[in-house]
This record gives sequence, C-alpha cells and structure tokens, in this order.
Amino acid sequence: MKRLSFLWVLAALFAISTIANAQFKFGVKLGGNIANATFSKDVLDTKNITGFQFGPMVEGMFGRGGIGFDMALLYSGKGFKVEKEKVQNDFLEVPLNLKFKLGIPLLNPYVSFGPYASFRINGDESLTLKESASGVIEQVKTKSFGAGMNFTAGAEIFSHLQLGLTYGWGLTDNYSAFEANDFKSYMGKAHTWQITAAFLFKAGKGK
Repeated sequence: MKRLSFLWVLAALFAISTIANAQFKFGVKLGGNIANATFSKDVLDTKNITGFQFGPMVEGMFGRGGIGFDMALLYSGKGFKVEKEKVQNDFLEVPLNLKFKLGIPLLNPYVSFGPYASFRINGDESLTLKESASGVIEQVKTKSFGAGMNFTAGAEIFSHLQLGLTYGWGLTDNYSAFEANDFKSYMGKAHTWQITAAFLFKAGKGK
C-alpha cells in the first residue's frame, strides 16, 4: 500500500506541475473487460467473465508527441466465474496514467501506465458458492476497495479516436474465499484485460 500511495502522489504531482502548459482533450471512454482473479492458493478453478466500462476522460499532452497524462472516472464491471456461479460486481474506477506518444501523423502510437483505485458500488458483497470439485469453498467475499496498476498500448487516429489494449494488474486483495469447515480464508487479486475506445476533443490551445 505504501508503494501504491507513493505512485499516486508522484503521478498527481506530475499532473499538477504540467497543467498550465498541457494541451487538453476531453471526452468519453468505453470498452469491454475480460476479468478474472487469482487466489493465494489453488482452491478455486476460476474462469474469465466479460463486462464493460464507460465514463468521462481527460488527457493533457505536450504536443502530438512526447509526454503527458490521462485520467478517467469509469463505471466498470469485473469479477470471475466458478463453475456455473459468477462473482460479479460493478466498480467506480479512477485510473491516472503517465502517457507517451510518438507523434506520428494520422496514426499516432502511444503507451501509458499508472495506478488505479476502484470502489465497489454494485453487486453482492458476498456470494455462497456450490461446493467446488475439492468441496472446500463455501463463500467468496468482495472487498469495497481495490487498487493496482494499468499498462496500456494503443494508437490515436486522426487526433480524436484512441484505441487501446490495457492489462490491469491488481495489487490489493479484492476477494477472499472461505473454507466451508474452517475460518481460514484465501486472498484473491483481480486481473483484467481491457479493450477500449476513447473519443476526445480539444478544449483549447495550450500555452
């Protein structure tokens, strides 16, 4: 958690220090999630589930190429599947990324990375599962808060459309799975692939 806090502070300081000179774009981001979770012990045979995300986004850059940042406020569906049961929740997710563009006209490749925080706003806090093949799992609980890192590669088309592929690496324990006949629990972290499209328009010229 201390490492995540440091990354958030570093990213926030960078954004504040560059806000006066950045060229800003505002718009909306939407896409699909392929979500799953890994546990500290192989007690659940988890499968991917699909979800969606959407919300407002802002980007600040120094010209077509170079360094900048982006930030969004996303409604995002995540979870995982165990046999026929789904652990599925909706989160309010706030990613803050450092961004690098190559500055190529028409099709401008970019990469970005940075921390995210997620807050559960919908879905069951706990779900009782049917016994798995090992017969040990009774219940899975979803935490109210999660955090991690995003890594994105994509391309900007005609300065307005950004297509990206993101891997979201959960660093906090988002889930806990409890044994049926014991108080012992196993911690689980979320991981998500995201395919997104962002439609952005300039708010005005930077200095």
